[in-house]
Amino acid sequence: MIQEVIVVEGRSDVAAIRRSVEADCLITGGFSLTPELVGQIEAAYNRRGIIILTDPDSAGERIRTFLRKRFPKAGHAFIPRAEAVGEDGRIGVEKADPAQIRAALAKVRTAEIAVANEFTVADLLEAGVAGGTTATMKRSFLGAELGLGWANAKTFLHRLNTYGVGRQEFQAALEKWEATHD
Repeated sequence: MIQEVIVVEGRSDVAAIRRSVEADCLITGGFSLTPELVGQIEAAYNRRGIIILTDPDSAGERIRTFLRKRFPKAGHAFIPRAEAVGEDGRIGVEKADPAQIRAALAKVRTAEIAVANEFTVADLLEAGVAGGTTATMKRSFLGAELGLGWANAKTFLHRLNTYGVGRQEFQAALEKWEATHD
């Protein structure tokens, strides 16, 4: 059983988590974060720790941002956007298969209290993950490899620096991309 409580957006997400791993979950109900619910999340955060696993879309990112500010030492798990799209074209944690959910939970990252400015926009441009024709695909691949999820270039840079990704780890993921996409 996973020690931390997993915070997700909806009931379908809980069902998907429970098909994948043994874990306790709390549901945000989207943006329905009542003071009572925030209190429940805070209690879980203080007692057991929490892992935030929201949908890889803009609404999920807004919920994650709110929770990250409130609970700075929370763990963050990301499912790659391509792995969270259902046959109906909708995006969500509930659309991911159990193996993808387990993979995301195996790559949980915790935000650094002091954000490192290890990476810059120039690094992203040089690596081809910003400003190029294949930048979106490359960022998506690297996000999955590094456990950072899908993000635009600005958010990807923030996650690299916030979640403690080192240059060696980044370079290894970049080399993996190059080995499979040349």
